[in-house]
Amino acid sequence: MANKLEITLTRSIIGRPQDQRKTVEALGLRKMHQTVEQQDNAAIRGMINKVSHLVTVTEK
Repeated sequence: MANKLEITLTRSIIGRPQDQRKTVEALGLRKMHQTVEQQDNAAIRGMINKVSHLVTVTEK
């Protein structure tokens, strides 16, 4: 497993359920095409899995 993950918000959260909005916010994403770097662990992977249709992930 990679040590870090780069997560980019590629689709809008407008019209998405509240739990998906909160998950995206918890990942640290606020705006479209914003990229954040997170540690690679089970909790972050689970959050990414929940909103995988909204984000793009690259291992770093």
